[in-house]
Amino acid sequence: MIGVSLKMRRALYHASVTVHLCDWLNAADHVAPATVDFLYADPPFNTGVAKRSPPGGGKLGREGAAGYADAFGSAAGFIGWLRPRVEAALPLMKRTGLVAIHVDWRTSHHVRLMLDEVLGEDRFVNHLVWAYGLGGSSPRRFARKHDDILLYCLEPREYWFEAPLVPATSQRLKGQMKKATDVLDVPAINNMAGERTGYPTQKPLELLEMLARACCPPGGLVLDPCCGSGTTVVAAMRTGRRGVGLDVSADAVRVARGRVEGEKR
Repeated sequence: MIGVSLKMRRALYHASVTVHLCDWLNAADHVAPATVDFLYADPPFNTGVAKRSPPGGGKLGREGAAGYADAFGSAAGFIGWLRPRVEAALPLMKRTGLVAIHVDWRTSHHVRLMLDEVLGEDRFVNHLVWAYGLGGSSPRRFARKHDDILLYCLEPREYWFEAPLVPATSQRLKGQMKKATDVLDVPAINNMAGERTGYPTQKPLELLEMLARACCPPGGLVLDPCCGSGTTVVAAMRTGRRGVGLDVSADAVRVARGRVEGEKR
């Protein structure tokens, strides 16, 4: 887009961000083949407990009636749901694209084996650990304070990637930046954060902006087929990427579209 002002470029990217009420299986209804640079999916975690907005959220001007089911009966049931959706999305990916599936300790090992089968073991790129710090603890185990993001490519020699930079922590490199490791130390959203919508399990913009910059070229297309509150598509907008969000929940689509419209203003 040579000769186009920054303001005009942002307007173009904003116009290229959409959110649809749609099952991931039917992503091809809204996305053309071989156009997606980065697929990021944050599906239900198979916790066995329905997720709901916290009580009283509406008093803070946040979403007060959103939620989704999160029970598949077993790990096999979860994989039986996830696998055909990953397979349905692959024809939409560019050869240079990356696929990230965001899960936790309940299913990460099962999902990695499934992705090895569907994509190939040689397509594995990273097992990212998102260390967020918040949450409870237990006297019976080490406190569980991270999620897992499994990153795969379609073509090992062709995929696009730009390593994100984070502040160095050593005294020798104090004040400088360094390439991020596979442990992403990004705080979870606190209860008073302005970006919080009240939608359950909302992920922080900082995390998705980092992933979008690293895994999708500028101007490229990010697809989130379980978009929830819309964090991924908002991150795409903020980083100069295009975005498509899908969700089977009308509540999620309403919240995500509201955030997108808010970013356009």
